[in-house]
Amino acid sequence: MNDDLDLALETLKRGGTILYPTDTIWGIGCDATNNLAVMKIFNIKNREDTRQMLILIDDADNISHYVENVPDIAFTFIDSAKRPLSLIFQKAKNLAPSLIGQDKTIGIRVVQDDFCRELIKRLGRPIVSTSANVSGSPPPGSFMKIDRSIKDAVDYTVRWRQDDLTTSAPSDIIKFGEEGEIIKIR
Repeated sequence: MNDDLDLALETLKRGGTILYPTDTIWGIGCDATNNLAVMKIFNIKNREDTRQMLILIDDADNISHYVENVPDIAFTFIDSAKRPLSLIFQKAKNLAPSLIGQDKTIGIRVVQDDFCRELIKRLGRPIVSTSANVSGSPPPGSFMKIDRSIKDAVDYTVRWRQDDLTTSAPSDIIKFGEEGEIIKIR
């Protein structure tokens, strides 16, 4: 796993894109602070740059680096989540401009996958996570279901868990509204 981590890290540091397993589905990722790398992902997915992608972080304590005001209830949701949970926050900051929605929101998930957590820790910044599919196609539940065009378009494909045939599902999503309201998205 260490060689894989080193190669993925090197790719991220030089502004490249990676195809990697997360605690949910396989994703396409890059350094979440590198706007050119984020734009590469929009191109790979044939996705409009007005559609948001989320970021993965290694520790809930780091949320405040990327969001102006973190509601205390967010930590309760994270601590009590039974499955992967992505939270959408208001007033994103310190990220690539193309990642931040027109409404200034950002989706964040504290990743549970060991590989992802270690990669983010070594990078020292969050990574983008978006499903490894062309926009409009179903998200792949395993590496084998990823379209060849996606595999060919990224700069590095992580070897970790490629042979894992366990079907995965996207995370639950909760949004914190401007007035503090809690909205279940998925």
